[in-house]
Amino acid sequence: MSDSTVAVSGAQAEGAHSGHHEHPPYQRHHFETIEQQMDATSFAMWLFLLTEIMFFGGLFTAYLIYRNWYYPAFVAGSHQLNIFWGTANTAVLITSSFTMAMGVWCAQTRRKGGLVLSLCLTLLLGLVFLGIKSIEYSEKIEKHHVPGFHYSLRSFTDPASDPEIYDQYHDKPLALDMARHTEMYFGLYFAMTGMHALHMIIGCAILGYLIFRAQAGDYTTGHVTFVENFGLYWHFVDIIWIFLFPLLYLISRHG
Repeated sequence: MSDSTVAVSGAQAEGAHSGHHEHPPYQRHHFETIEQQMDATSFAMWLFLLTEIMFFGGLFTAYLIYRNWYYPAFVAGSHQLNIFWGTANTAVLITSSFTMAMGVWCAQTRRKGGLVLSLCLTLLLGLVFLGIKSIEYSEKIEKHHVPGFHYSLRSFTDPASDPEIYDQYHDKPLALDMARHTEMYFGLYFAMTGMHALHMIIGCAILGYLIFRAQAGDYTTGHVTFVENFGLYWHFVDIIWIFLFPLLYLISRHG
């Protein structure tokens, strides 16, 4: 082999070796470019959100079908929910969507302090949402509105338990039978809000990890895909609540 051939081969190897080191540290070895990695992760995130839409879509469909079958019972059940807490949680989540969007913007513009602050505020608002939801669940437990052996019809049949509900429904035809169907309402209520709360808990856990990494400066050096994709997840969870709130709390509330 000639000296020129050896020199060319050595130059090519050195170029490949140096090019390998020019890759950003957050680029995985199986992607040729960082753009390819970003496209792949974004596609995976949207695919995951599509499965989530199908999951919650099934719950929404079941709710609408049973509401059509047992309309008076679902109206009676919705009167047991506290609109104040539901409205407060709606405001909390809308605000958290804004802080999360600000976090994505801070990551894109490489503002470390703003990113950490935005993520901390988003986490705080998420915990506030879960705290309010625990207050609502405690009230349902106290009134024995948890479906199953713990469920009780006293709110609808005993004036001492819930005078407002009793006065409105005790003299209606088939009042007791209608009251029994409220258990279906509360079953769907706990299924839908419980799964939503589970997604919030997972989101808060990921936020804690993001804050830890952001403080080390991981997301203000050009690698913002993780923050952007989590922002999509957080906004999706917020949108689900925007649908849950009117369906469970508001529709036919005064019917």
